[in-house]
Amino acid sequence: MTLSLEWIDEREGGAGEREEKWIDLLEQLLVVAGRKEDVERGIVTLTLTDDEGIRELNRQYRGLDKPTDVLSFSLLEGEQADIRYEDEYESSDSEEGDDSWTDEDKAGDPFSDLLGDIVISVPRAEAQAAEYGHSFERELGFLFVHGFLHLLGYDHGDENEEKEMFAKQEEVLREAGLVR
Repeated sequence: MTLSLEWIDEREGGAGEREEKWIDLLEQLLVVAGRKEDVERGIVTLTLTDDEGIRELNRQYRGLDKPTDVLSFSLLEGEQADIRYEDEYESSDSEEGDDSWTDEDKAGDPFSDLLGDIVISVPRAEAQAAEYGHSFERELGFLFVHGFLHLLGYDHGDENEEKEMFAKQEEVLREAGLVR
């Protein structure tokens, strides 16, 4: 398995040709960010929503009754250092000669490859792109990479964390040609 992106469009009217181009861009960003973070396998789920949809999630999970631009829900639960990228399901011979799982905690777990969910408000991304004077694609890419880094355990709770996280985001965006 490789690093892959699954996506859902919850906005009224759903996805169209425009969104298909966004997904190609986001898949490229996922590969670049994954390579830079040594994440070679896993599944990221992206939900495109509107301000009302993200407001509800923000209220429910963060206690903030207002829309935001991006939310991340990691399934790694603080185990960033313990992520294994080699074939987790390879079997090895035990002393009795029968096969056993090399990683018993994840043996047969269909969810072990899920890194988490990213939710982006498309209207918020459009407004922020206009406000910051850059393309919508750059803003969408920024929010996606930001969300991906949160899935891996990065945060921006203090100045040092923020500098580290934002530098990583800019490096990925620059490599993908999404400059301001």
